[in-house]
Amino acid sequence: MFPVVQNGGSISTIATALRTLAPAAAAGVAILKMDKTGHWVFGADQTEVDAASLWAVNPFSFVHGFIAWGEGEVLGEKMVSITSPLPELEAAPPGAKRGWEEQVGLSMKCLSGEDEGLEVRYTVTSVGGKRAVQAMGVKIAERVDTNPESPVPVVSLGKEHYVHKSYGRIYTPLFDVKKWIGMEGEVKAEPEAPARRRRAIAE
Repeated sequence: MFPVVQNGGSISTIATALRTLAPAAAAGVAILKMDKTGHWVFGADQTEVDAASLWAVNPFSFVHGFIAWGEGEVLGEKMVSITSPLPELEAAPPGAKRGWEEQVGLSMKCLSGEDEGLEVRYTVTSVGGKRAVQAMGVKIAERVDTNPESPVPVVSLGKEHYVHKSYGRIYTPLFDVKKWIGMEGEVKAEPEAPARRRRAIAE
């Protein structure tokens, strides 16, 4: 399912690197994100993820770095494997609204449902999103310490929320681990859920 080595390192050494993700703080085919209404969507058409689908998180895909946003466009991005130190920064590109922002990310592959076989990349700068990625990394690191033969978490994509005084309800991602499998995916995925109508989520 996943190459045994990606971005360098072994499954035993990746555990230490995963723990370096700041708590405050080879890409997939499609870009995955959670929109402001709490829906998981992917691709240019903002297609909604099948709520019943299961996703395998690649332990070797975790990255950290920085991104600079302009008016709805990326002006600069510097991302490296978590096995490497954070990249050095020069001055932010002209027009960057917030300068350089810390960003973390991971890649996943869909194992069941309408999007089976789809590979996605998820990167995030929000506090809640970074915490979710960091927590996922720590779970993998702990799993590697005890069961290195099955270090791949199979998750569902969920959400949580809190109420902000100024912005109202804010949704944050939740990766709910359903089981663990090996790097070759020797454990079969759960049966597919019945097909359901897809819808695009407007920005």
